[in-house]
Amino acid sequence: MTATSLDEELLPHVFTAGDPGTPATEFAAARRSAIRERLHTRGAVLLRGFDVGGVDGFDAVVRAVSGAPLTYAERSSPRHAIKGQVYTSTDYPPEEEIFLHNENSYQATWPLTLFFYCITPPLTRGATPLADTRQVYASIDPEIRADFAKRGWMVVRNFTDAFGVPWQQAFGTADRDEVAAYCARNGVEVEWTRDGLRTRARRAAVHTHPASGEPVWFNHLTFFHVTTLSADLCAALREMVGEEDLPTNTYYGDGEPIPDEVVAHLRERYRTAQRRFDWQRDDVLIVDNMLAAHAREPFTGPRKIAVAMAEPAGPPPRIF
Repeated sequence: MTATSLDEELLPHVFTAGDPGTPATEFAAARRSAIRERLHTRGAVLLRGFDVGGVDGFDAVVRAVSGAPLTYAERSSPRHAIKGQVYTSTDYPPEEEIFLHNENSYQATWPLTLFFYCITPPLTRGATPLADTRQVYASIDPEIRADFAKRGWMVVRNFTDAFGVPWQQAFGTADRDEVAAYCARNGVEVEWTRDGLRTRARRAAVHTHPASGEPVWFNHLTFFHVTTLSADLCAALREMVGEEDLPTNTYYGDGEPIPDEVVAHLRERYRTAQRRFDWQRDDVLIVDNMLAAHAREPFTGPRKIAVAMAEPAGPPPRIF
């Protein structure tokens, strides 16, 4: 086995199999401490050249590194289970970009560790770019950063038949009382509307990493803001449904609108920090979800990436 990096200064750190056909599960179990040390310093680790052993082997790698995988709850994107708690990556059209984000950072709890398994690489592009959230945090205009650190951010989601994931799918139940109980436990305000369900959740924008103690820019406020959509779609949605009824949108934690230029600044800071690599068959990417945001490039070809999440983390809901 050799440990190399695509670039010693960039994401991710790479462990390459010394002998072709080395079982990924065997390596993950034997080198768990080294994998986790790199994960919590570099933010992401790539296992390359190993024999994964399909979805069952991938599940075993997750368990060897992080324990039992988690169920995908309070969903914001379409995906389906492949087997057990191993899911497809987001089922969006291949021509669309998925902007940088930290998985479930809009929730009261989130997975600390993410796993991606390349079953079939794309023909062109289709990378899963990464961005160091410590770098993003440090590069944001100090006044903007301080404002969000003080006020937090709020996500408003409208679940209707017209757009997005239905609330029944997002919460895994068609029982309104169960949805209300889940939301009450997790600091989410519920409003049943004529068209469906509206939720509001206030969260912190800046967090402290539980292992390193470093400040990180950990939130969905840029990803969920309407201006992060394509310009044409953003304008069409604003004209069609108005701000209050947008499928998702973000605000300061006190409910005040975030100026478009502030969100544009944040998008630029993410893009400056973004790094990429091309997928190879049987790659396993392990991501510290609080240290690295991830994205998806548009692609061509039959790209198939499996995803699993592990290690629940998060403080009690913070109300601003």
